[in-house]
Amino acid sequence: MISREELLQRFKAIASKVAEREVALTSADTAIADLGLDSLNLLEIIGEMEKELRVRIPDDQLVGITTVAQLVDLVYKRLPQG
Repeated sequence: MISREELLQRFKAIASKVAEREVALTSADTAIADLGLDSLNLLEIIGEMEKELRVRIPDDQLVGITTVAQLVDLVYKRLPQG
């Protein structure tokens, strides 16, 4: 099973691809807005993570997500346990 640290690295790679620049992620507690990503970028990042990891994240669970750690935890909880 993938670890939270691996999810964090995937988030950084996908965010950099979506933003078309290197996203400087200093910690998991970094606010998504502080990375220069807007809500459309975030939706694109989530869509890519869903595709790569074969998970589904209901839109209503995204309400209130403001930090990278919150997003990573949400994705982690949706991964198949194995």
